[in-house]
Amino acid sequence: MRNIRVVVVDDSAYNRRTITKMLEGVENVQVVGYAADGEEGIRKIIDLKPDLVTLDLEMPRMDGFTLLRIIMNSCPTPVIIISSRSEDERVFKALELGAVDFIAKPTSRISDELLKIAGDLQEKVRSVLSLNMDRILKRETVVPPTEAVRKKKKPQTQTPAPGGNSQIQMVAIGASTGGPPALQGIFSSLPAQSPFAIAVAQHMPAGFTKAFAERLNRSSSFEVKEAADGDIVKPGHALIAPGGRNLIFEPVNGTVVARVVDPSSQDRYIPSVDVMFTSLAAIYRAKLLGVVLTGMGNDGSKGVRAIKAADGEVLAESEESAVVFGMPREAIATGLVDKVATVDRMAREVILRCGMLPVCDGNRKS
Repeated sequence: MRNIRVVVVDDSAYNRRTITKMLEGVENVQVVGYAADGEEGIRKIIDLKPDLVTLDLEMPRMDGFTLLRIIMNSCPTPVIIISSRSEDERVFKALELGAVDFIAKPTSRISDELLKIAGDLQEKVRSVLSLNMDRILKRETVVPPTEAVRKKKKPQTQTPAPGGNSQIQMVAIGASTGGPPALQGIFSSLPAQSPFAIAVAQHMPAGFTKAFAERLNRSSSFEVKEAADGDIVKPGHALIAPGGRNLIFEPVNGTVVARVVDPSSQDRYIPSVDVMFTSLAAIYRAKLLGVVLTGMGNDGSKGVRAIKAADGEVLAESEESAVVFGMPREAIATGLVDKVATVDRMAREVILRCGMLPVCDGNRKS
C-alpha cells in the first residue's frame, strides 16, 4: 500500500497539531506540511504535491473557498473539509467547488473534543486510495434556482416508457462520499409530477442534512425536506434521512409513515442505507426501486438483497462515474443489481424504470 502524503491547512495551531497527530496514527499516512491560512496553503500544496489536503473554511488572509478554487484549477488534489460550521450551506458550496468530503468539528472552540473525529477522519483519509479524482474534475455544478423560479418550472410531458414499471411507488437512494453533488444532479433532472416518492440515506453527521435538503429542494421539481418522525410518504415528495439518525418506514392506516430512530451498535455507517432499504422492501416489495450511489464501505449491500428478495429493482452507479466505488462495487458483487449506470444517466434510468419517458420542453435535459 502506498503512502498517503497530507498537507493540513487550519488557522489554529492546536487544530493543526491535533489533526496531524490523528493522521500520523494511521499506517501509511504521512503529514508532509501544514499551513495557517490559504495563501501559505497554496504554496505548500504546489511545492509538496500531496495526495490529500485537510482544509478549514474559516481562515484569515485567504479563506478555504478561494484556496479550493485555485487548487482545482492549478493542481487538482483531493480535499477533505474539516469545519466547525453546521446548519448552513457552506460545506455544500465547498463540495461543489471540488472537495471530496467533509467532517464536522465537535465545537468551534479550541478543545480536546476535536479528538472525537479521529475515527471518521482516518477512515475518510484511507478512501483517498480508491478516489476517482477525474470524476470530481468532470463534475458539472448544478446552480440552484431561486424558490420562485423552481415553483414556476413547467411540468414535463410524460409518456409510457417501453419496459418501464408504472407500479414503482418509491425510489430509495443510498450514498456516501461524493453523494451530495451526485444527488443534486439527479434531483435537478427528475420531472415534475412524478408518480413516486423518494427516500435518501446519505452518510452525513447531525446538523447538516437540513441545509442539504433545502439545497436539493431549490434545484428540484420534487418537494424535498429533512425527514421528521411521522412524515407521510407522498408522490413527488422526497425525504432525507437526518444526519446521525436512521430513517425507517411503517404502514399506518393505509399510508406509509417515516420514523426517525437512533442507530444500533451494529450500524457502522449512519444514516444506514441497509436499514432504510430493508424497511422499505418490507412495505413496497415489487413497487420499490433501490439506487446505490458513490461511497466508501459496503452499506447498501444487505439492503440490495432485501429489495431483490421482495421482487424490487436495483440500480448501481458505475465505476466510471463514482467518486469512490466502494458501495456500488459491493452492491454489484451481490449479483442482484438490475443495471449499472453512470450518475449522469441515473435520473433517466429511474424515470424509465418507473414507466415514464419525459419529453424535453427545450429548457431542461431529458
